[in-house]
Amino acid sequence: MIELQTPITEDQVRALRTGDVVKLSGLVVTARDAAHKLMIENFVQPAEPKLPDLYARLRPLLDGGVIYHCGPVVAQNQDGSYRFVAAGPTTSSREEPYEADVIRHFHVRAVIGKGGMGARTLAACKEQGAVYLHAVGGAASLIAATVEEVADVFLKDELGVPEAFWVIRVKNWNLVVTMDAHGNSLHETIHKTSEARFKELAGLA
Repeated sequence: MIELQTPITEDQVRALRTGDVVKLSGLVVTARDAAHKLMIENFVQPAEPKLPDLYARLRPLLDGGVIYHCGPVVAQNQDGSYRFVAAGPTTSSREEPYEADVIRHFHVRAVIGKGGMGARTLAACKEQGAVYLHAVGGAASLIAATVEEVADVFLKDELGVPEAFWVIRVKNWNLVVTMDAHGNSLHETIHKTSEARFKELAGLA
């Protein structure tokens, strides 16, 4: 078990290999489809950020930070603060058109989700020093139990609760490295192995 505390350094990331189990603690930012599209259109593509106040708040969180593909179920406490009721991972492939550019622009060190990502994201991980961490699907309430605090939220009213940027503090969250900074992807390996085995069983090999 490898313990990681955000912000994460490039050296820490490049020491990881596919199959490693990590225990993550620290700040994590949730971002789904709308959030990724917003980052590309307002921060990555323009010469200057179109939403400078939001950019100034997100930049230090994502530099050496972690993005979680998650549409949480959130409750509000009587004092106005929030808590995560459910925090299961969403399918990461939907962010494939955006993630490589987000990693490069913000120097993100880890992306969390389920199902893995494609060649562009894998290339960015190798180039920039980032990893993909696989969270267990169907364990939304267990993952929410690792969230110690909802530290902040951005664009909740504009994007809606599932698509907003939620800044959460997690403790001892167990995750598996399935795409590393050396060009290795367990998702691709398993796909090729399964395809070959299927062809063998079907008499197509």
